[in-house]
Amino acid sequence: MEYVGRVPAPPLDGFIDDIYCLSGVPRHRRMNVPPMPSAHLFLNLGEPARLWDSDPSVPSALLADGWFMGVWTRRFVVEYPAWVRLVGVHFKPWGLSPFVDMPVSELRNRWVPVDDVWRRSLDRIRNQLGDVASAVEAMRLVEADLRSRLAEARGLGLVHHVGRRLEVSHGAVPIGALADAAGVSGNHLAAQFKSHVGVTPKRVARIYRFARLILSVDALRPVDWSDLAHAAGYFDRAHFSREFKDFTGHTPTEYLALRRRFPADPGFPPDSGPMPAE
Repeated sequence: MEYVGRVPAPPLDGFIDDIYCLSGVPRHRRMNVPPMPSAHLFLNLGEPARLWDSDPSVPSALLADGWFMGVWTRRFVVEYPAWVRLVGVHFKPWGLSPFVDMPVSELRNRWVPVDDVWRRSLDRIRNQLGDVASAVEAMRLVEADLRSRLAEARGLGLVHHVGRRLEVSHGAVPIGALADAAGVSGNHLAAQFKSHVGVTPKRVARIYRFARLILSVDALRPVDWSDLAHAAGYFDRAHFSREFKDFTGHTPTEYLALRRRFPADPGFPPDSGPMPAE
């Protein structure tokens, strides 16, 4: 399966990490996806994909056209069709808010059809994308559509500023210090994050910290989990072990064994965090 991605031009790059195309035969049909510091838009141009929540009380969903996913605080499983063709957008944790006219908290840990968010837009977008064969042109069309939808979100300046501090520090800055530096209370900062991200800044920091850890694993070399955990900001080994199992469904040893059995394709970013679901 081929992955082609690019960072959009300003001002979209302040809200979006990348726009990308996936196409071809997936090496692994079912992928276990841990929490990552992003929200998502998927525009599916191929056969339906199925998603499972790690919460067993949530029924699976077969999604044929397109869907939004807000920030996830737990893992989920995606099953690709035999042939994949989709365009995706990785929003920064705070990046979805200016593009949707609804509380982003309603998208947290959920998949929601695009037409439930962008009324009567999906067919038009998919028709445009279906007429182009080039991944570059498909990404250009999606970028242009997103640029036309970008709206000012009241209060996002504070969240954007603090979110960027969490991004560049990989979640290692104390939230209290960020609130003090911004001249606001911790409760006000948490309320703004819940409004524009769907989760608290402390939760965002945890996800950034975990992402730093998981993306630093080099499965081709011996792995010292204590050193990696400490470098990522985990100072309690028991807490690290619990969070790792909660986020991935595996112990660190089990996860490393999977990474070694199923090595990532060079230059294929989706393999950096998600792993085949056995």
